[in-house]
Amino acid sequence: EKVGGTLANGTKRGRWSSGSYGVGLAGGEGSLTTPAQCAGACEYRCSATLHKKPCVIYCNQCCNTCLCVPSGTYGNKEECPCYNNWKTREGGPKCP
Repeated sequence: EKVGGTLANGTKRGRWSSGSYGVGLAGGEGSLTTPAQCAGACEYRCSATLHKKPCVIYCNQCCNTCLCVPSGTYGNKEECPCYNNWKTREGGPKCP
């Protein structure tokens, strides 16, 4: 279930529930409190891709470091600067 909102500073935020994991997420740096919450957040984040396995692997790696997963199934990376700014050796985005 997706619920949207806007903060006082105009930043759009999203929240969702990831079914069996029961994890709620409002995109934003430090929006998750423990790495254990990453599995549910990443399952949702990667739910719309055809490349689910690598998406989930990299999402979890990024989430465990940043404690943040952007809202939605794509985009919104500005909600998580750590997640957004982590790059591969080639300079491309590390986090899905």
